[in-house]
Amino acid sequence: MDGYQLTFFTQQERRHGHQQLCQWLLTLAKSMQIRGATLISAQEGLGSHHRLHSAHFFDLADQPVEVTMVVSAEECDALMERLRSEPDLHLFYAKSHVEFGTIGDPASN
Repeated sequence: MDGYQLTFFTQQERRHGHQQLCQWLLTLAKSMQIRGATLISAQEGLGSHHRLHSAHFFDLADQPVEVTMVVSAEECDALMERLRSEPDLHLFYAKSHVEFGTIGDPASN
């Protein structure tokens, strides 16, 4: 299949409403029946204002996180429309065209 890889970049402490932004994105993906999403925590990252964000031993609040999804064109359009309609949401993303699929029988795992 052809589709898109969407990667959203944020920090651990960022919130949307009463939820961590990264968890809110995962919940949204699930509610929209996106086939999967992955949350990745990073050690360090450089933000848009050239500020270094990092995970410290005693404080993980500034830890960079990524939420990545591989979606069809229709899912991408629906997800982006939903995100754009969300009040007070500020979120950096990258969108890349990808080919995706599954190899093998999932029942054999």
